[in-house]
Amino acid sequence: MKNFTLLTLLVILVSGCAGASKTAYRDSCANQLDAAWRELDIAKAEGFAGTVSYSKALSLLTGAKTQQQFEAFEGCAAKAQKARFYIRESRAGR
Repeated sequence: MKNFTLLTLLVILVSGCAGASKTAYRDSCANQLDAAWRELDIAKAEGFAGTVSYSKALSLLTGAKTQQQFEAFEGCAAKAQKARFYIRESRAGR
């Protein structure tokens, strides 16, 4: 009985940690996506929409938005951050 109680407490503790991590990435995902879309619009207005880096960024942002909708916030934040790199590369003419 003692082992069962200990196991139950351990499961509750682990699931609580997983939930906290998910919400931490939720804000990061949303912030990174907002910033990346704004930067992508600026790059497009500056005439960099035809570059390979711009296309990569757009593809990554589409994937990040999909991950956000499925609550895969950690992957969303990573993709949005990578997209911002490609947007900077696009604006630099690479």
